[in-house]
Amino acid sequence: MFLKGLQDKFKVKSGHKYLREELEKPSKSVSREKGITSVGCIVDVDKFQKAEAFYELIEEFSLRPNAIKIIGYKREYDKNSPYAIQMFSDKDLGWKGQIENSYVLEFLSREYDMLINYYEEDNLMMKLLSVKTPARLKVGLGAQDPKINDLILNTPLGDFTLFKSELKKYLKVLKEI
Repeated sequence: MFLKGLQDKFKVKSGHKYLREELEKPSKSVSREKGITSVGCIVDVDKFQKAEAFYELIEEFSLRPNAIKIIGYKREYDKNSPYAIQMFSDKDLGWKGQIENSYVLEFLSREYDMLINYYEEDNLMMKLLSVKTPARLKVGLGAQDPKINDLILNTPLGDFTLFKSELKKYLKVLKEI
């Protein structure tokens, strides 16, 4: 038990080191055309339980039905319990900032036009996933690290309708939709 706790502590330390190094590097640009055709969403399910609401963006932005990929973070979850979306947790942290979860690997295997980081908490796992996800435009909420996101919307986490309308407004300004 003691060794497991020590191992977890070192995994967190190596994860923070990896994150710091990635944030210091210039961001990798994804060479995709302007316009939103694919969206990735990282959602803090502990704070926002209605993660399926992101599927509303399909109609809002006239996307294909499979254009949105949602992955949820939950501090602790039972892998046998049914969830409407794919999940990952703190238990999935590996060495050197790797996230050892098949859903995360599948999420990272795609390139996105827009990544929505829908969380406020300063959380290592969600930040690691945000940094690793290949996306042309990264959108987050006001309480997040500005080095991770290109566009930060200062809306409350619980008000998805306001977030959706602000996102649409700024994407029009940026000529993405």
